[in-house]
Amino acid sequence: QVQLTESGGGVVQAGDSLTLSCEASGRNLSTEPMGWFRQAPGKEREFVAGIAYGDGGRYYTSAVKGRFTISRDLAKNSLYLQMDHLRPEDTAVYYCVTSRRPITPTNKQMTWGLGTQVTVSS
Repeated sequence: QVQLTESGGGVVQAGDSLTLSCEASGRNLSTEPMGWFRQAPGKEREFVAGIAYGDGGRYYTSAVKGRFTISRDLAKNSLYLQMDHLRPEDTAVYYCVTSRRPITPTNKQMTWGLGTQVTVSS
């Protein structure tokens, strides 16, 4: 069974950058889509970014498009999220996900990591 471990979260100031990492173990995920979700305090979990299997297409929620970049290292079985120009509203717990189906907000068959906290101060 695959396990996902996120890292790289922290406390930063508005305008700063941060890179999140997600290391997968237990299964080679090079042929599976992966993505990032986040959950802010008092809000529902929301989709952030997704990447198709291999090093395929990438897609983002409008709130982060142009500021965040999703990427993966197939050799390391890892996923990344480069976050630039961070804003206080980006404060949330960020979760790494994988699935044998496309990563979308309605996909009910995803494997989740435990998350990493990102806090952006103004």
